[in-house]
Amino acid sequence: MKTSSRIAIGVAAAVAGYVASFVLLSLVDFGNRADPITAGLMGLLVYSPIGAIGGAVLANWLMARSGKEAGNGSVARNSLKSLGIVVLLCVAGIGIYIAYAYATATPWLNRNGANPLLVFEVRFPAGVKVPASAQGIAIELQTDLNTMPGEVTAAAFHRDGDQAVIAGEVELAFRTSHRQLAVDIQGQPSRIYPIDLTARAPHTPEFGTWRRIDDGSEIRYRAKWPGQS
Repeated sequence: MKTSSRIAIGVAAAVAGYVASFVLLSLVDFGNRADPITAGLMGLLVYSPIGAIGGAVLANWLMARSGKEAGNGSVARNSLKSLGIVVLLCVAGIGIYIAYAYATATPWLNRNGANPLLVFEVRFPAGVKVPASAQGIAIELQTDLNTMPGEVTAAAFHRDGDQAVIAGEVELAFRTSHRQLAVDIQGQPSRIYPIDLTARAPHTPEFGTWRRIDDGSEIRYRAKWPGQS
C-alpha cells in the first residue's frame, strides 16, 4: 500500500475517532451536568481530538502490523501526516465559514447601490370600487426586519374584464423570506398578501402567477433589480 493511501486511511480513521469519541461521551453523559455548555466544549475541543489522535495512530499501526508496509514510513510519521491533513481541513472549513459569515453579516440586499423593487399588481373581485388615482390607497411592505411604504402607479391601473387592477412598487431592502404586502383602500378592510420570494429576491423579468387571498382579490409580483428591465 502506498504512503498516500495509508495517510488517507489515517485521515478517515482520525475523523471516525473524533466522531465516535464525541458520540460515546454524549451517550454516557460524560461531564458536568450542572454546566452542559462547558462539558460540551471540553468534549469538542479536548476529548474528541484525543479520539482523533487514537484513531489515526491505531489505523497506521494496524497497517504496519499487516507486514505489507515495510519502507513506507513510521507509524508516528504517517499518523502525524494524517492528523495534519485533518487540521488543515478543519482550518479551511472554518475559514470558509468565516468568509461566508462576513459576506452575509448585514441583511441588506444591495449594500452598494439602489435597492431592488417589488413590482406588483392587485386584481379585485368584480364590483369592488377602486380609486382611479393614488388618493385613498396606501401600500406597505411588512417584514420581520422592517416596514417600507410603497407607491401606486396610477398610470398602470386598468381593468381586466369587470375587475379593477391596481399596480405599484415598493423597495426590498433586506434579505428575509418573511414578507407580506398590506394594501389599504379608504373605506375598505385592509388586505394582506403573502409575498413568496426567497430571501435574496432574484430579478425576474415577468410577473408570477396570480395568487388569491380569502376575500377573492389576487396579487402577482416580481422582483426588479437596478439596471434590469
